[in-house]
Amino acid sequence: MRGMNRWEQPSRGATTLQDQINRMFSEGVGHAGEESNLTLWAPAVDIYETESELVIKADLPDVNPQNLDIRVENNILTIRGERKFESKVNEDNYLRIERAYGSFSRSFSLANSVKTDDIKADYQNGVLTLSLPKREEAKPKQIKVTVGTHAVGTHVMAAAAGAR
Repeated sequence: MRGMNRWEQPSRGATTLQDQINRMFSEGVGHAGEESNLTLWAPAVDIYETESELVIKADLPDVNPQNLDIRVENNILTIRGERKFESKVNEDNYLRIERAYGSFSRSFSLANSVKTDDIKADYQNGVLTLSLPKREEAKPKQIKVTVGTHAVGTHVMAAAAGAR
């Protein structure tokens, strides 16, 4: 039996992943209210394009819209804000803290095709949606192809004359 225990512990000084995770959560819960121990975070975003605009959606649950700062400088769009730690709950009552708190900042380079003066921001159900309209010259233009009836008619007439 003892040989089996020694085999499970490759090194006496090494800790297992489970030990490290348990230590991380126990340390995190004990210092939940201290801002210095809060994890840095960056909200997840989706970015997609339509014919007329670019759309950025950022997940910002529990972020007060008044704590958001959205600006464009030198064709760089920056979203800054803060998710504050819930101070209504006593630190000792937390069993686990997995969500990140504190300040965040995300920046995105914009193409010259965006009308930066017309960007619109909407915040609903914890999702920030930014609509960045494109300039007219950047919108795709469809060019219609016309089939020349003259060339087709001549070719058909020549084929008919050759058949005689």
